[in-house]
Amino acid sequence: MRRGEKLPIYNRIGVLRAERRMSRADLAALVGVNVQSVGALERGDNYPSLDLAFRICDVFGLPVEAVFSRTEFTAMSAELYGRPADSSRRGTAPPGPDPSASDPSTSHTSTEV
Repeated sequence: MRRGEKLPIYNRIGVLRAERRMSRADLAALVGVNVQSVGALERGDNYPSLDLAFRICDVFGLPVEAVFSRTEFTAMSAELYGRPADSSRRGTAPPGPDPSASDPSTSHTSTEV
C-alpha cells in the first residue's frame, strides 16, 4: 500500500438498519449526523470517524467488528447457515426423500396372501 492510499472500510449499516426497520433519518438522529452522511457511509463513499463508528455500534448494540471491517463481509446466509447465498435457489425446497417412496399406491410389495 502506498502512502496516502486508504484501505476500504466495509460496513453492514444498511442491513442492520433494515433488520430493525429503521430509516436513515432515524439512525442519523440517533448518532447526530445528517441523513446524507448515513447514505454516504452505507454506500462506502465516506468512512466514519472512530467516534461515529462507536456511536453507530452503540445504536445497534453490536461490537465494532460486527458492523465494520477491512475485508468484505460474507453473506449473512453463509454466516448463519454455513452456505453461500445463491439467488438461483431462492424459493426452492431443500431436496428431500422421494415422494413416491411413502405413497402406498406406488408400492411394489403385494399385500395379498
